[in-house]
Amino acid sequence: MWFENENDTDSDVVPVMAPKQKGGQKPKANTADEVEETFQAVVLADTFETRFEPFTRDKPRCLLPLANTPLIEYTLEFLANAGVEEVFLYGGAHSDQLEKYLNASKWRALSSPFKQLSFLKSTSTSVGDVMRDLDGKHLITGDFIVVSGDVISNLPIEGALAQHRKRRESDKNAIMTMVLREAGLNHRTKSSSVSPVFVIDPTKDRCLHYEEIDHHNNDEQPARLNIDSELILSNLELDIRQDLIDCSIDICTPDVLSLWSDSFDYQSPRKHYLHGVLKDYELNGKTLHTYIIKDHYAARVRNLKAYDAVSKDILARWTYPLCPDTNLLPGHSYDLRKGSLYQEKGVTLARSCVIGRRTVIGKGTSIGDRTEIKNTVLGRNCKVGRNVKLEGAYIWDNVVIGDGVDVRGAIIADGVVLGNNCTVAAGALLSYGVKIADGISIESGKRITRTRIDGTVGKNDPAVVGEGGEGYEFIHGEEEDDDDDDDVSVASSGLVYRMPGLSLSSVSISTLSSDVSDNSWGQSEGSLLSDDEESDNFHHDASISLYDSLREGVAADVVQLELVTLRMTANASDNQVRRAIVEAFMKHIEQLMEGGKGAGPAVNEVFNAYKEVIERTLFDRTKDQKNDQVDLLLLLQQDLVNRNKGDTVLLFTAKSLYELELVEEEAYDQWWNDERSSNTEEMRTVRTQAQQFVDWLADAEEESSEEEDSEEESDEE
Repeated sequence: MWFENENDTDSDVVPVMAPKQKGGQKPKANTADEVEETFQAVVLADTFETRFEPFTRDKPRCLLPLANTPLIEYTLEFLANAGVEEVFLYGGAHSDQLEKYLNASKWRALSSPFKQLSFLKSTSTSVGDVMRDLDGKHLITGDFIVVSGDVISNLPIEGALAQHRKRRESDKNAIMTMVLREAGLNHRTKSSSVSPVFVIDPTKDRCLHYEEIDHHNNDEQPARLNIDSELILSNLELDIRQDLIDCSIDICTPDVLSLWSDSFDYQSPRKHYLHGVLKDYELNGKTLHTYIIKDHYAARVRNLKAYDAVSKDILARWTYPLCPDTNLLPGHSYDLRKGSLYQEKGVTLARSCVIGRRTVIGKGTSIGDRTEIKNTVLGRNCKVGRNVKLEGAYIWDNVVIGDGVDVRGAIIADGVVLGNNCTVAAGALLSYGVKIADGISIESGKRITRTRIDGTVGKNDPAVVGEGGEGYEFIHGEEEDDDDDDDVSVASSGLVYRMPGLSLSSVSISTLSSDVSDNSWGQSEGSLLSDDEESDNFHHDASISLYDSLREGVAADVVQLELVTLRMTANASDNQVRRAIVEAFMKHIEQLMEGGKGAGPAVNEVFNAYKEVIERTLFDRTKDQKNDQVDLLLLLQQDLVNRNKGDTVLLFTAKSLYELELVEEEAYDQWWNDERSSNTEEMRTVRTQAQQFVDWLADAEEESSEEEDSEEESDEE
């Protein structure tokens, strides 16, 4: 919300008023005739992406709810607190809905902080088209902010603005300042498939080179950064930054628009415009700069991964004051209660229901007996039955959930009806008005909609929604965005369970921000860990030696020789050797992922290079009981319990071991049925994603058996 307490001048949340001096001009005498510059902003309400389909077939993306508040509200709050006076908001798909929403909002009221809010309809098909259209309208009079309509930020903009204008005073060719957030290599709001790399001159905060590294296209050879040698030779100091989040907040001069108009090839702000302007510096002479923040929150809800991550950040109050209890919308009445529970007035809770931490419940919602809810956002006027389990779910408004329903890590849109005893798995998306019949299970990653691409209602598919249900399965087209793998669960409906084409994303909605367990497997009966001191010494020495060798790229035969030497010295068992290998391999894979590599490529890189090291610890190929292979899988499972994205890594590891013929089909079945693989909640959780692979193996074996039987019958005939 914007703050209007003029008396409280010491408050940290006093509005930032627009500076009066135009960038690039020297201060003028204060005369009565002086015309003050209007601080302007451009909001890109349509991002021209398909990442939020099928929801965006019914509603504009910027009106989708985030913690029960439309996305556009957070963006406009940011601009209001930045002191922006005039806003140009570009609509696209469903622009009539967006215009109607804005006309009825507080932003068009007399008390609005904006002197003017102009809604501009557009037939553009890219951000580039919008920027060229804006240039042609001649609406921009000075420095202005460009933001995407899904930006969440509590950043006071005056620091970046002051730096931008000071730079402009001395150099009129400094035309843009990008706000970037320092957040580490593996932050949960970053893309895991495409890594943006900024090459910066730290002495001038000038961006010299920009490149996007696509990890999915670098399985066979490592990703390379292509920097012009002239940049390296002509700059004494360079920072190569892969740890920055692009906040989609740019402070620009009108010259920025001119460069958009000069090239109709520019479609996207970074991949095309930023890269192209930097590359053509010798021709245009314009410089682009950065403002890197550490202490405030700024992120864009760019995909479903970010939707989940930013939602959690809002509930954890990292975005304060942009939290539910600030009640950004008129009529909202959220209170913050113990355990990060945000609840509106007018909620009906059965006495025996259990409401856990980090939960939001909207007005008019009722929850039945013995229902358990945690880490979930529930909208307004929802009806939740008895014996329901909701965990990590996003339930929007007017949803009806029958008795005995189980929803984990899914998004359920307005007006959805779930019959009794339904199950909705992690990563599933149920769009507006979908109805699921009693007893139906929705698999992980499935997207179900009623609306066709032309806006009409599609034909119901009883195989998907059950008899009497409404909706059909939405299948992603091939025209998706480059990094759309971030949005799709590894068990998505588009995944074909055939080994040659088993191409898996490294994240799913259910694993975006999973907490790392503090519990180890322990020393209970049946544990793979030994208390023997000599064993511990071997494990320590061997795992460190292996890890160093992997990191340095030492050849597999040399690594094997070192391991044999250590084993003979300590008289270590096969189990102890496997345990040391597992820890070293998983630690190195984690390091590669922190460096920006996807889980799949990281796993394949390590296991392909050091297959021999694993192979020489397995001696049960001719035996019915695959004790060694099962031991290896259990050790991997136990190690990954305490690692980031452990369930995803375990899935890729299981796949890689099978493809390399290190672990046989029978071993997977024996591992899955071994009680040690499911004797704790942590062990059960970390193997959830591997379920699809084990199921695929079982199905493949069944089909193979049926084919053999058929062939035998044909031979007999």
